[in-house]
Amino acid sequence: MHHRLAFIGFGTVAVGLCEILLEKAEMLENLGLTYEVVAVSDMIKGAVYDEEGLDMTKLLEMASSGEDLGNYPTGIKGMDSLATITETNADTIIEVTYTDVKTGEPATTHVKAALNAGMNVVSTNKGPTVKHVAELTELAIQNDVQYGFEGVVLAGTPVLNLARYTLAGNNITGFKGIMNGTTNYILTRMEEGMSYEDALAKAQELGYAEADPTGDVEGWDALGKVVILSNVVLGKRISIEDVEREGITGISMEDIASAKASGERWKLIGCAEIEEDGTFSASVKPMRLPLSDPLAGVGEATNALTFETDELGPVTIVGPGAGKRETGFALLIDLLNMD
Repeated sequence: MHHRLAFIGFGTVAVGLCEILLEKAEMLENLGLTYEVVAVSDMIKGAVYDEEGLDMTKLLEMASSGEDLGNYPTGIKGMDSLATITETNADTIIEVTYTDVKTGEPATTHVKAALNAGMNVVSTNKGPTVKHVAELTELAIQNDVQYGFEGVVLAGTPVLNLARYTLAGNNITGFKGIMNGTTNYILTRMEEGMSYEDALAKAQELGYAEADPTGDVEGWDALGKVVILSNVVLGKRISIEDVEREGITGISMEDIASAKASGERWKLIGCAEIEEDGTFSASVKPMRLPLSDPLAGVGEATNALTFETDELGPVTIVGPGAGKRETGFALLIDLLNMD
């Protein structure tokens, strides 16, 4: 399928996708994916649109050097995000602006505008899917376009496609997983003897944690992913208020030592389950897992998720939950799956 791409946001994830598209152009063409980038709109880096297509290598060079995209040698300059969506010849929008899980904005407005304009959307933005996944999915169907969001849970590790395609025919009754790499890294370091404060500082130094780590360590990031999986995979209609939440800030070194002495390991686990009587529960909280649990062996900033199925029993997938190329690859998965 040929795509005329417009990027709404041109940060780390967008750059990761562009690098993959450039490096693997021949492979992707053999898989049926061809493309041209016609527009980029970023609140900080500037905006440019050329209906004949833009040089992606030039765009990456400008973004890397900090040069305003408005200095691109051709095209129309300065279009904001909504104008880029509604007034260009793009047919597929790459929505990679910042995430606000609590409001879903501004990404939800972008996604709705694109779908209503008859454009495909691929996005790694959790905000719209946490708040409005059912509405947006239905809107895509009504407009005969596609909305892909594989990367909103575990970046390039394909949990949504795993459930949708590979596990099709199973009744999935629940899931549990390590859905936040920052907290998993901190807990790994604490088990090695590092204090919480030092482990957090190291995570920030390595770029795993933000200067304000609240979204990670208090469980908000994982909570959003539990809501998405519950609604998309388990067919529920829940919101963030329906999920019990507890972060890792209350775990002490004594707690770590006690679990270790018992052959267990602390992990921040997001989970949901449908009981036989139909009762549903969902939570994000620290749990002591026996070392025999596949999730207990997943250390560092790695993520993992176990689906409970009726035909296969528990099925676990392990992989990266963040990263420039890894998250960019999630966008590529969605582009390849479009028909």
